[in-house]
Amino acid sequence: MLYIAARPEGKICLFGAPFDSTTSYRPGSRFGPAALREASYSLETYSPILDGDLTDVSFMDLGDIELPFGDPVPGLSLIRSQTQAILDAGRIPFLLGGEHLVTLGVIQALAGAYPDLKIIHLDAHADLRQDYLGQSLSHATVMRRIADVIGLENIRQIGIRSLDKQERELVHMLKSTAYDAIMWAGACPCYITCDLDILDPSIFPGTGTPEPGGMSFLELVQTLVALLSQVACVGLDIVELAPNQDLSGVSAVVAAKAVRECLIAMGQAKSALARISVK
Repeated sequence: MLYIAARPEGKICLFGAPFDSTTSYRPGSRFGPAALREASYSLETYSPILDGDLTDVSFMDLGDIELPFGDPVPGLSLIRSQTQAILDAGRIPFLLGGEHLVTLGVIQALAGAYPDLKIIHLDAHADLRQDYLGQSLSHATVMRRIADVIGLENIRQIGIRSLDKQERELVHMLKSTAYDAIMWAGACPCYITCDLDILDPSIFPGTGTPEPGGMSFLELVQTLVALLSQVACVGLDIVELAPNQDLSGVSAVVAAKAVRECLIAMGQAKSALARISVK
């Protein structure tokens, strides 16, 4: 589906970051981008939810970056460079993860292009630890590292239900609803990062750190569509699909359908996209 509908030149630019070297529980998200693309062949291009078709969306797919294992610093540098190339071409980056740390590389590039960048973070986990097991770069610290780049005041979080006590005060300050996040973002350039473990594991077991008590698929899509139709989105990611943790393959299909809905919503939100001139 993604390969069939993608264009050689498109405004929205998909690319994969198959990296999971800091995963703390169940590895496998490095297989996520490839599994998502494969699962997309099971889907139609038309969305009954949005009454829109993927073939009407201007998007392209660059495939996956080849990332080294182990030390995340070289991989983050490669992600940053790829994002910068996408921005330089006047396109909007849409990252497929990989573990959540990969988002940091995108933000490092976007923050240079948009000094007033705001981030809306959808996740089961706060990811605001200063370090995890002595490591400052981790999927458990990614939002703290992003805050180092853009400031905590420029982040809002939706769906958080797992955190440690040191994160509690920060989460209280940053927690939001979709409506409040839209009002807060206003006309500023906005990046949306979505960890799929925001979904309940009964719907999405194929992830590294499943957390009971999450959203339904429809609730997530409604939230993403509301955000994408109302904020000035300059980038997006969907991360933490670990397909090897769900042998049924259902989690990969869920992830692929979420990507389809996001692409169509972005394609329909022409007025929002037009507010931002990609540098």
